[in-house]
Amino acid sequence: MADFAAARLNMVESQVRPADVTDVRLHDAMRTLNREDYLPAAKSHLAYADIAVEYAPGRSLLKPRDVAKLLQSVRPMPGERALAIAAPYAAAVLEKLGLTVTRLDGEDLTQAPDGPFDLIVCEGAVGRAPASWLAALALRGRLGVVERDGPVGKACVYLRAEDGVARREDFDATPPVMAGFAAEHGFAFE
Repeated sequence: MADFAAARLNMVESQVRPADVTDVRLHDAMRTLNREDYLPAAKSHLAYADIAVEYAPGRSLLKPRDVAKLLQSVRPMPGERALAIAAPYAAAVLEKLGLTVTRLDGEDLTQAPDGPFDLIVCEGAVGRAPASWLAALALRGRLGVVERDGPVGKACVYLRAEDGVARREDFDATPPVMAGFAAEHGFAFE
């Protein structure tokens, strides 16, 4: 039997804190949540490894470092309304931080439920954030997602302002691209 309590502590101390995740609320939540509960029993031993772990066909939990950095980037605040897309572990962390979380993990991930949401987070990589996700953001709402079109992706934060939506790249990450979310490439003459 694996010592998951020790593994959780080690995950925070060796993967999360050294990655410039300074939000102690995230440390505390990640130390208490059983990450293994969000994986099939046969993969529970991988819960605290420094890898993205598939929890369902075509869906993976982000590496502990990546999910912590992504959540810190979107600055979750108690009382906010969040949407967690293919993000069961991130959803649990957000709930632990006092947010009200709607989970979207079905067949059609491109259609966000009725918003608006103060915060949207996705644990899988996408080629580009769908417009429907951006449309579901409340004023000053933030979307955290890894956009990947090649060997290395970029964790991006989108922010809705009165005059539109801004995008910034935060850090490099390499999670698998979710099924159906590969980047679409257009035709161009050389």
